[in-house]
Amino acid sequence: MIRQPAVAGQFYSGDAAKLRADLDRLVVKAPSRVKAVGVIAPHAGYIYSGAVAGQLYGSLEAPSTVIILGPNHHGAGARAALYPAGEWLTPLGPVAINERLTKLILQHAPMTETDTSAHHLEHSLEVQLPFLQHLRPDVTIAPLCLGFGDFAACRALGEGIARAIREYGDEVLIVASSDMTHYESAATAREKDELAIREVLAMNPSGLLQVCREHNITMCGVIPAVTMLVAALELGASCAQLVRYATSGDVTGDNRQVVAYAAFTVV
Repeated sequence: MIRQPAVAGQFYSGDAAKLRADLDRLVVKAPSRVKAVGVIAPHAGYIYSGAVAGQLYGSLEAPSTVIILGPNHHGAGARAALYPAGEWLTPLGPVAINERLTKLILQHAPMTETDTSAHHLEHSLEVQLPFLQHLRPDVTIAPLCLGFGDFAACRALGEGIARAIREYGDEVLIVASSDMTHYESAATAREKDELAIREVLAMNPSGLLQVCREHNITMCGVIPAVTMLVAALELGASCAQLVRYATSGDVTGDNRQVVAYAAFTVV
């Protein structure tokens, strides 16, 4: 099955040459790059969050296999929807689904099920692909769209993903796709987001979910981020680093109502 791009020409350029030029500008290669177990990357339009995502991806020595965890913004489909065999298209070309890894995820994380409807219009996973293609033209993916909200499910899925990666036997990067606080002032967003950032840096997945719930932090991909942290801890990761924090106000100049973005590496 071939998944057509849903937000090319909206969140990022639908023209291949323009998109390559944008990625060349946004992805600034760090002098020394890290091999991360997982990352948290923003998923807004590139004009707003592309510089944050670009700095993150430029800091990585990325493997050729990536699991992408994204929130289900539309509520369609299964609660842990794994895209079946096939390809995802972007203006840069096709990205193959890694069938061996998806089968292992289905085996080790029984709550997952193959489903395309959750992915049909979802942007949170798609916007990561051009960055990954820019780093690794040979990249293969296992995309998971998540529509649940409890820590028990995050823990079960994260532990299952870790078991699948161990059996897979090669390097796999886990990308958790998330923006931070939505539609509050830049000052309020930063104040709230610092609470969530603290829990990520402490490698505390349950604390991250709890603080977002208690303080009404509208981190739309908190479930993917929590799941990634659980898996990363299972795989031996021990620390997280904040690569960059910014808001849409940094681009528009309007700090009254912003969306905030944070990028992290977990190693």
